[in-house]
Amino acid sequence: MKLVWKLLRQHISVPQFAGFFFANLVGMLIVLLGVQFYVDMQSVYDGEDSFMKDDYLIVNKQIGVVTTITGQTNVFTKSEIKDLKKQKFVEKIGSFTPSAFDVSARFDVEGFAKFSTEMFFESVPDEFVDLKTDDWAYEEGDKMIPIILPRNYLDLYNFGFAQSRNIPKLSEGVLGAMKLKITIRGQEQNDEYEGRIVGFSNRLNTILVPENFMTWANKKYANKKETEPTRLILQVNNPTDEHITSYLQENNYVTDESKLDASKTTFILRVVVAIVMAIGLIISLLAFYILMLSIYLLVEKNNTKLENLLILGYSPAKVSRPYQWLTVALNLLVLLLALALLYVVRSIYLHQFQTFFPQLEIPTLWYAAAIGIALFLLVSIFNIIAVKRKVLSIWNRKES
Repeated sequence: MKLVWKLLRQHISVPQFAGFFFANLVGMLIVLLGVQFYVDMQSVYDGEDSFMKDDYLIVNKQIGVVTTITGQTNVFTKSEIKDLKKQKFVEKIGSFTPSAFDVSARFDVEGFAKFSTEMFFESVPDEFVDLKTDDWAYEEGDKMIPIILPRNYLDLYNFGFAQSRNIPKLSEGVLGAMKLKITIRGQEQNDEYEGRIVGFSNRLNTILVPENFMTWANKKYANKKETEPTRLILQVNNPTDEHITSYLQENNYVTDESKLDASKTTFILRVVVAIVMAIGLIISLLAFYILMLSIYLLVEKNNTKLENLLILGYSPAKVSRPYQWLTVALNLLVLLLALALLYVVRSIYLHQFQTFFPQLEIPTLWYAAAIGIALFLLVSIFNIIAVKRKVLSIWNRKES
């Protein structure tokens, strides 16, 4: 083996093999970095403190011109809800129950704004309410109704209504201590209640009352045991799943666009990563071509020596082995150096990630390492087969 190597290495072109080495290194690094960066970004999306962590979507049907003119209903049927429950991205589903009776509210506190307005109530199952408080309870016959308002309602009052009229602004604590005079009308009944604001929701953009109150009140004031929902709330297992967007579009459902930002961003990320990986693979293929060209030129230069070795009784496998070991060694060196450079580059961007997301769980490098090992084995096998075929062609030519 040593003698064969000494004879064959004389015509090795160092610049050609160096060109292969660096081209393959760049290609391998781009591919591995693309894979690992995508995996790391997924951990940012899925982490507990993720800026895209939003497991709830509020869905309703598209309301268009035809719907308005024809008066077409936009309620969800039982079959549509059943179909939604079958989707893999849905963990739980709840219905918004609207009030089927008339509601008006009066807010009259000295020194503050005085107004009365027609309003509405909605309820959802308690498990979907993002406010946990002992005050969120109602028993039949109570004259106090707990209410949860969207937090943006308070912002509208403070920075719009109160600002324009130069009246005092309200904090959450002050508003929670005040009482609303609620009037409910229906079925020839007209009853007075007190409304107490027990909290503010960031998730639900509606005026919420407990579900058991809504069920009781709809039956009492509208003689309705069950109302068809026009809005649904979904708890999804992965808000970045692109199937959510496609399913909603196919069924003409709509939701808050900002809730689908994670899905859109992930889709864009996948496209970018795919493009980057494609570029890396192209560079690797070009490097592979350079290597094969170098091997073929080296074999041609040593053509006479190879024929003599074969005549002396050396088998094609033994003659091929030095070139095969050379290509495998170069490919292995490329893989190890690419992983080392990946570790350095990854450390730099992970430091920035952890600055913004201290609780971020860092994935291992095994994802990129597995891809790198697969590429190493694939390229090496191709190299070994190509070298062997080239030497066999010389052997066959000698035999003929």
